[in-house]
Amino acid sequence: MAKWSKVLMFVVVIVFILGACSTNAPGSEEDNDKEANNDKVKVGLSISTLNNPFFVTLRDGAESAAEEAGFEIVTSDAQNDPSTQLSDIEDLIQQDIDVLLVNPVDSEAVVTAVESANQADIPVITVDRSSEGGEIVTHIASDNVAGGEIAGEFIAEQLGEEGKIVELEGISGSSAARERGEGFHNIMDELDGMEIVAKQTADFDRTKGLSVMENIIQGTKDIDALFAHNDEMALGAIEALESQNMLEDVIVVGFDATEDAVAAVNEGRMLATVAQQPKLIGEKAIDAAGKIVEDEALEEFIPVELELVTEQK
Repeated sequence: MAKWSKVLMFVVVIVFILGACSTNAPGSEEDNDKEANNDKVKVGLSISTLNNPFFVTLRDGAESAAEEAGFEIVTSDAQNDPSTQLSDIEDLIQQDIDVLLVNPVDSEAVVTAVESANQADIPVITVDRSSEGGEIVTHIASDNVAGGEIAGEFIAEQLGEEGKIVELEGISGSSAARERGEGFHNIMDELDGMEIVAKQTADFDRTKGLSVMENIIQGTKDIDALFAHNDEMALGAIEALESQNMLEDVIVVGFDATEDAVAAVNEGRMLATVAQQPKLIGEKAIDAAGKIVEDEALEEFIPVELELVTEQK
Protein backbone atom coordinates (compact mmCIF):
# COMPACT_ATOMS: atom_id res chain seq x y z
CA MET A 1 0.00 0.00 0.00
CA ALA A 2 2.85 2.31 0.90
CA LYS A 3 4.41 1.46 -2.46
CA TRP A 4 1.26 2.53 -4.37
CA SER A 5 1.03 5.73 -2.33
CA LYS A 6 4.56 6.64 -3.37
CA VAL A 7 3.75 5.97 -7.04
CA LEU A 8 0.60 8.06 -6.84
CA MET A 9 2.48 10.91 -5.22
CA PHE A 10 5.15 10.73 -7.93
CA VAL A 11 2.50 10.96 -10.69
CA VAL A 12 0.86 13.97 -9.01
CA VAL A 13 4.21 15.77 -8.81
CA ILE A 14 4.96 15.10 -12.50
CA VAL A 15 1.52 16.38 -13.56
CA PHE A 16 1.97 19.50 -11.45
CA ILE A 17 5.38 20.22 -13.00
CA LEU A 18 4.08 19.74 -16.55
CA GLY A 19 1.11 21.98 -15.84
CA ALA A 20 3.33 24.67 -14.44
CA CYS A 21 5.55 24.56 -17.52
CA SER A 22 2.60 24.83 -19.88
CA THR A 23 1.14 27.84 -18.06
CA ASN A 24 4.48 29.57 -17.70
CA ALA A 25 5.30 29.41 -21.40
CA PRO A 26 2.56 31.81 -22.60
CA GLY A 27 3.19 34.01 -19.59
CA SER A 28 6.86 34.31 -20.50
CA GLU A 29 5.94 35.30 -24.05
CA GLU A 30 3.52 37.87 -22.66
CA ASP A 31 6.23 39.28 -20.41
CA ASN A 32 8.61 39.46 -23.37
CA ASP A 33 5.99 41.36 -25.39
CA LYS A 34 5.49 43.76 -22.51
CA GLU A 35 9.24 44.26 -22.21
CA ALA A 36 9.46 44.88 -25.96
CA ASN A 37 6.70 47.50 -25.72
CA ASN A 38 8.49 49.15 -22.81
CA ASP A 39 11.62 49.39 -24.95
CA LYS A 40 9.72 51.23 -27.71
CA VAL A 41 10.48 54.97 -27.74
CA LYS A 42 7.38 56.93 -26.76
CA VAL A 43 7.12 60.55 -27.90
CA GLY A 44 4.54 63.08 -26.71
CA LEU A 45 3.55 65.87 -29.11
CA SER A 46 1.60 68.88 -27.83
CA ILE A 47 0.27 70.98 -30.72
CA SER A 48 -1.04 74.53 -30.23
CA THR A 49 -4.02 73.96 -32.53
CA LEU A 50 -5.12 71.53 -35.22
CA ASN A 51 -7.52 74.14 -36.58
CA ASN A 52 -4.62 75.51 -38.63
CA PRO A 53 -3.50 73.56 -41.74
CA PHE A 54 0.13 74.40 -41.00
CA PHE A 55 0.09 72.50 -37.72
CA VAL A 56 -1.90 69.63 -39.20
CA THR A 57 0.92 69.18 -41.71
CA LEU A 58 3.52 69.46 -38.95
CA ARG A 59 1.72 66.75 -36.95
CA ASP A 60 1.43 64.52 -40.01
CA GLY A 61 5.16 64.88 -40.67
CA ALA A 62 5.98 63.93 -37.09
CA GLU A 63 3.58 60.98 -36.99
CA SER A 64 4.82 59.59 -40.32
CA ALA A 65 8.44 59.90 -39.21
CA ALA A 66 7.63 58.27 -35.87
CA GLU A 67 5.97 55.33 -37.58
CA GLU A 68 8.96 54.91 -39.88
CA ALA A 69 11.33 55.01 -36.90
CA GLY A 70 9.27 52.48 -34.97
CA PHE A 71 8.36 55.03 -32.27
CA GLU A 72 5.05 55.38 -30.50
CA ILE A 73 3.67 58.94 -30.65
CA VAL A 74 0.84 60.46 -28.62
CA THR A 75 -0.53 63.77 -29.95
CA SER A 76 -2.69 66.34 -28.16
CA ASP A 77 -4.46 69.46 -29.46
CA ALA A 78 -4.43 72.49 -27.13
CA GLN A 79 -7.03 74.31 -29.26
CA ASN A 80 -5.10 77.58 -28.85
CA ASP A 81 -5.70 77.55 -25.08
CA PRO A 82 -2.60 77.82 -22.82
CA SER A 83 -4.39 76.20 -19.86
CA THR A 84 -5.50 73.28 -22.04
CA GLN A 85 -1.93 72.86 -23.22
CA LEU A 86 -0.66 72.76 -19.63
CA SER A 87 -3.20 70.04 -18.81
CA ASP A 88 -2.33 68.13 -22.00
CA ILE A 89 1.37 68.14 -21.18
CA GLU A 90 0.77 67.03 -17.59
CA ASP A 91 -1.25 64.13 -19.03
CA LEU A 92 1.54 63.24 -21.48
CA ILE A 93 4.05 63.23 -18.62
CA GLN A 94 1.86 60.74 -16.74
CA GLN A 95 1.96 58.46 -19.80
CA ASP A 96 5.70 57.87 -19.30
CA ILE A 97 6.85 59.47 -22.54
CA ASP A 98 10.57 59.46 -23.33
CA VAL A 99 10.67 62.82 -25.14
CA LEU A 100 8.24 65.76 -25.23
CA LEU A 101 7.73 67.81 -28.39
CA VAL A 102 5.97 71.13 -27.76
CA ASN A 103 4.51 73.65 -30.16
CA PRO A 104 3.49 76.34 -27.64
CA VAL A 105 0.27 78.32 -27.78
CA ASP A 106 2.01 81.02 -25.74
CA SER A 107 5.78 81.06 -25.29
CA GLU A 108 5.54 82.43 -21.74
CA ALA A 109 2.54 80.45 -20.52
CA VAL A 110 4.12 77.15 -21.59
CA VAL A 111 7.09 77.56 -19.23
CA THR A 112 5.27 75.88 -16.32
CA ALA A 113 4.59 72.80 -18.46
CA VAL A 114 8.19 72.68 -19.68
CA GLU A 115 9.44 72.85 -16.11
CA SER A 116 7.11 69.99 -15.14
CA ALA A 117 8.68 67.87 -17.87
CA ASN A 118 12.14 68.91 -16.65
CA GLN A 119 11.27 67.77 -13.11
CA ALA A 120 10.15 64.43 -14.53
CA ASP A 121 13.52 64.11 -16.37
CA ILE A 122 11.77 64.17 -19.75
CA PRO A 123 13.80 65.95 -22.49
CA VAL A 124 11.89 68.77 -24.22
CA ILE A 125 12.05 69.89 -27.85
CA THR A 126 10.16 72.99 -29.01
CA VAL A 127 8.88 73.18 -32.59
CA ASP A 128 8.00 76.28 -34.64
CA ARG A 129 7.48 78.38 -31.50
CA SER A 130 9.90 78.54 -28.59
CA SER A 131 9.52 78.60 -24.81
CA GLU A 132 10.62 81.58 -22.72
CA GLY A 133 11.89 79.33 -19.94
CA GLY A 134 12.62 75.84 -18.73
CA GLU A 135 15.30 73.55 -20.11
CA ILE A 136 14.98 72.95 -23.86
CA VAL A 137 17.29 70.47 -25.58
CA THR A 138 16.77 72.00 -29.03
CA HIS A 139 14.40 74.30 -30.90
CA ILE A 140 13.35 73.37 -34.45
CA ALA A 141 11.89 76.14 -36.58
CA SER A 142 12.29 78.46 -39.48
CA ASP A 143 14.10 81.72 -38.76
CA ASN A 144 10.98 83.80 -38.19
CA VAL A 145 12.91 87.07 -37.98
CA ALA A 146 14.45 86.38 -41.39
CA GLY A 147 11.01 85.46 -42.73
CA GLY A 148 9.58 88.78 -41.56
CA GLU A 149 12.46 90.56 -43.26
CA ILE A 150 11.82 88.65 -46.50
CA ALA A 151 8.19 89.81 -46.44
CA GLY A 152 9.16 93.39 -45.63
CA GLU A 153 11.76 93.59 -48.37
CA PHE A 154 9.34 92.17 -50.93
CA ILE A 155 6.56 94.62 -50.06
CA ALA A 156 8.97 97.57 -50.05
CA GLU A 157 10.30 96.55 -53.45
CA GLN A 158 6.79 96.18 -54.90
CA LEU A 159 5.75 99.63 -53.64
CA GLY A 160 8.97 101.43 -54.52
CA GLU A 161 9.60 101.96 -50.79
CA GLU A 162 6.57 104.20 -50.42
CA GLY A 163 3.12 103.16 -49.23
CA LYS A 164 0.62 102.59 -46.42
CA ILE A 165 0.75 99.19 -44.75
CA VAL A 166 -1.56 97.11 -42.56
CA GLU A 167 0.00 94.45 -40.32
CA LEU A 168 -2.05 91.59 -38.87
CA GLU A 169 -0.27 90.08 -35.88
CA GLY A 170 -0.40 86.54 -34.52
CA ILE A 171 -1.19 85.42 -30.98
CA SER A 172 0.26 87.86 -28.45
CA GLY A 173 2.99 86.15 -26.47
CA SER A 174 3.88 83.62 -29.16
CA SER A 175 7.48 83.67 -30.35
CA ALA A 176 6.36 83.36 -33.98
CA ALA A 177 4.29 86.55 -33.82
CA ARG A 178 6.99 88.44 -31.98
CA GLU A 179 9.82 87.35 -34.27
CA ARG A 180 7.96 87.78 -37.57
CA GLY A 181 6.90 91.24 -36.48
CA GLU A 182 10.47 92.04 -35.46
CA GLY A 183 11.83 91.02 -38.85
CA PHE A 184 9.14 92.95 -40.70
CA HIS A 185 9.86 96.11 -38.70
CA ASN A 186 13.60 95.69 -39.22
CA ILE A 187 12.81 96.64 -42.82
CA MET A 188 9.80 98.96 -42.46
CA ASP A 189 11.30 101.12 -39.72
CA GLU A 190 14.30 101.96 -41.89
CA LEU A 191 12.19 103.28 -44.78
CA ASP A 192 10.71 106.75 -44.34
CA GLY A 193 8.22 106.25 -47.15
CA MET A 194 6.63 103.14 -45.60
CA GLU A 195 3.90 103.88 -43.05
CA ILE A 196 2.15 101.29 -40.86
CA VAL A 197 -1.40 102.69 -40.75
CA ALA A 198 -2.86 99.80 -38.72
CA LYS A 199 -1.41 96.97 -36.66
CA GLN A 200 -3.83 94.62 -34.91
CA THR A 201 -3.88 91.08 -33.54
CA ALA A 202 -5.96 88.43 -35.29
CA ASP A 203 -4.55 85.41 -33.42
CA PHE A 204 -3.36 83.45 -36.49
CA ASP A 205 -7.05 82.79 -37.25
CA ARG A 206 -8.83 83.16 -40.62
CA THR A 207 -12.18 84.24 -39.19
CA LYS A 208 -10.51 86.83 -36.99
CA GLY A 209 -8.42 87.97 -39.95
CA LEU A 210 -11.67 88.71 -41.79
CA SER A 211 -13.33 90.57 -38.92
CA VAL A 212 -10.24 92.55 -37.91
CA MET A 213 -9.62 93.60 -41.51
CA GLU A 214 -13.27 94.66 -41.88
CA ASN A 215 -12.84 96.93 -38.86
CA ILE A 216 -9.62 98.38 -40.24
CA ILE A 217 -11.27 99.11 -43.59
CA GLN A 218 -14.04 100.99 -41.80
CA GLY A 219 -11.37 103.30 -40.42
CA THR A 220 -9.41 103.76 -43.65
CA LYS A 221 -9.42 102.50 -47.21
CA ASP A 222 -6.09 104.15 -47.97
CA ILE A 223 -4.13 100.89 -47.91
CA ASP A 224 -1.40 99.78 -50.31
CA ALA A 225 -0.26 96.52 -48.75
CA LEU A 226 -1.07 93.99 -46.06
CA PHE A 227 1.37 91.73 -44.23
CA ALA A 228 -0.16 88.97 -42.12
CA HIS A 229 1.94 86.91 -39.72
CA ASN A 230 0.37 83.77 -41.17
CA ASP A 231 -1.63 82.68 -44.19
CA GLU A 232 -4.86 82.03 -42.31
CA MET A 233 -5.14 85.69 -41.30
CA ALA A 234 -4.12 86.78 -44.80
CA LEU A 235 -6.86 84.65 -46.38
CA GLY A 236 -9.46 86.10 -44.02
CA ALA A 237 -8.27 89.63 -44.80
CA ILE A 238 -8.51 88.89 -48.53
CA GLU A 239 -12.22 88.14 -48.09
CA ALA A 240 -12.69 91.52 -46.40
CA LEU A 241 -10.80 93.31 -49.19
CA GLU A 242 -12.78 91.49 -51.88
CA SER A 243 -16.08 92.47 -50.27
CA GLN A 244 -15.05 96.13 -50.65
CA ASN A 245 -13.62 95.68 -54.17
CA MET A 246 -10.20 96.70 -52.83
CA LEU A 247 -8.13 93.59 -53.48
CA GLU A 248 -6.83 94.66 -56.90
CA ASP A 249 -5.22 97.71 -55.30
CA VAL A 250 -3.73 96.03 -52.22
CA ILE A 251 -0.65 93.80 -52.10
CA VAL A 252 -1.20 90.86 -49.73
CA VAL A 253 1.69 88.85 -48.31
CA GLY A 254 1.23 85.94 -45.91
CA PHE A 255 3.47 83.50 -44.07
CA ASP A 256 3.56 79.66 -44.07
CA ALA A 257 2.76 78.72 -47.70
CA THR A 258 -0.22 76.56 -46.76
CA GLU A 259 -2.08 74.80 -49.56
CA ASP A 260 -4.88 77.40 -49.58
CA ALA A 261 -2.38 80.25 -49.62
CA VAL A 262 -0.37 78.82 -52.51
CA ALA A 263 -3.64 78.39 -54.42
CA ALA A 264 -4.47 82.04 -53.69
CA VAL A 265 -1.04 83.07 -55.00
CA ASN A 266 -1.58 81.09 -58.19
CA GLU A 267 -5.02 82.68 -58.59
CA GLY A 268 -3.55 86.17 -58.20
CA ARG A 269 -5.47 86.90 -54.98
CA MET A 270 -2.33 86.89 -52.82
CA LEU A 271 0.92 88.27 -54.17
CA ALA A 272 3.26 86.15 -52.06
CA THR A 273 3.70 83.98 -48.98
CA VAL A 274 6.83 83.14 -47.03
CA ALA A 275 7.21 79.36 -47.23
CA GLN A 276 7.98 77.30 -44.19
CA GLN A 277 8.17 73.53 -44.34
CA PRO A 278 5.94 72.21 -41.54
CA LYS A 279 6.24 68.58 -42.64
CA LEU A 280 10.03 68.85 -42.44
CA ILE A 281 9.80 70.51 -39.02
CA GLY A 282 7.80 67.52 -37.76
CA GLU A 283 10.23 65.05 -39.32
CA LYS A 284 13.26 66.82 -37.87
CA ALA A 285 11.62 66.79 -34.43
CA ILE A 286 11.30 63.00 -34.49
CA ASP A 287 14.87 62.67 -35.76
CA ALA A 288 16.04 64.85 -32.87
CA ALA A 289 14.01 62.78 -30.39
CA GLY A 290 15.75 59.65 -31.64
CA LYS A 291 19.16 61.26 -31.19
CA ILE A 292 18.28 62.30 -27.64
CA VAL A 293 17.34 58.72 -26.76
CA GLU A 294 20.66 57.56 -28.23
CA ASP A 295 22.52 60.24 -26.22
CA GLU A 296 23.73 62.01 -29.37
CA ALA A 297 24.59 65.71 -29.21
CA LEU A 298 22.23 68.27 -30.80
CA GLU A 299 22.57 71.92 -31.72
CA GLU A 300 20.46 74.30 -29.61
CA PHE A 301 18.69 75.50 -32.78
CA ILE A 302 17.91 73.38 -35.82
CA PRO A 303 16.85 75.69 -38.68
CA VAL A 304 14.44 74.89 -41.48
CA GLU A 305 14.93 76.79 -44.73
CA LEU A 306 12.57 79.59 -45.86
CA GLU A 307 11.72 80.88 -49.32
CA LEU A 308 9.29 83.35 -50.87
CA VAL A 309 6.49 81.84 -52.95
CA THR A 310 5.12 84.01 -55.76
CA GLU A 311 3.16 83.23 -58.91
CA GLN A 312 6.46 83.16 -60.81
CA LYS A 313 8.17 80.96 -58.18
